[in-house]
Amino acid sequence: MTDTAFPDHEFLTVKELADLLRLKERKVYDLAASGAVPCSRATGKLLFPADEIRAWIARAKSGGDGGAAPVPMNRPPIILGSHDPLLDWAIRQSRCGLATFHDGSRDGLDRFRRGEGIAAGLHIHDAASDSWNVPAVSATAAGLNAVLVRFATRRRGLVVRTDRPAPSGLGDLSGRRIVPRQPGSGTDTLFRHLAARDRLDLSALDMAEIARTEDEAVETVRRGEADAAFGLEAVAISYGLDFVPILDEEFALLIDRKAWFEPPMQTLMTFCDSQAFRDRAEAYGGYEIDALGSVAWNA
Repeated sequence: MTDTAFPDHEFLTVKELADLLRLKERKVYDLAASGAVPCSRATGKLLFPADEIRAWIARAKSGGDGGAAPVPMNRPPIILGSHDPLLDWAIRQSRCGLATFHDGSRDGLDRFRRGEGIAAGLHIHDAASDSWNVPAVSATAAGLNAVLVRFATRRRGLVVRTDRPAPSGLGDLSGRRIVPRQPGSGTDTLFRHLAARDRLDLSALDMAEIARTEDEAVETVRRGEADAAFGLEAVAISYGLDFVPILDEEFALLIDRKAWFEPPMQTLMTFCDSQAFRDRAEAYGGYEIDALGSVAWNA
């Protein structure tokens, strides 16, 4: 394309990109409108992420990316990944216009890598380091121009019926009917890890039908179709069920950096900084949101 040096800041203006590519500014506007070049419309002006422009030029020079499936320039306005009741409420209440597709953390991470959404909710525990989300994200999302921001710390444990004696912990679940979560979800992966740690024989459990969201899992217990679910304290409180705490987990959002500056995500995050959001988190119970918006990992 050109050997002109890149400016040393994160975003290029229309003029800077036109100079870099040795094109007329009108042509740059046409490229942006067609989605052929990565861009953002922060503050109503076209801006071009320098890292994405470098990658775009490199692909053009090399004739492609070696056969890997390209990530679409314009991701659909969908939040993927794990279900979180507080996030779900904030999306609706903020009227940010974002849709959701919740089918577990791993599914969300894979779909995000393929460009099927602008963000993914994650709570993936890494047993080797006893840490959350960063190992999985750094292994899967490197080079995607994305950022992982903290959303909340959530208290997870056993949500149990009020008409039966509560188990003391995971090791006391043998013989009980449990609500499983879908394979590959953060909850299922964590439950299996903790079961192995506590020497709980999973074959000794009576499994109900798989639940694909936090609410669905707890609702199954409330209807009396299972004795317990490995769920969130906030949902147990909402459904009037007993709760046995096990651990605190970190729930985070992996967000496309371009989408971060677009109105839908900015509307959502601005709302999450409001008193109404803080009041709702406190009313739910089982949430700690002091670190909301802080960066956990940067591509």
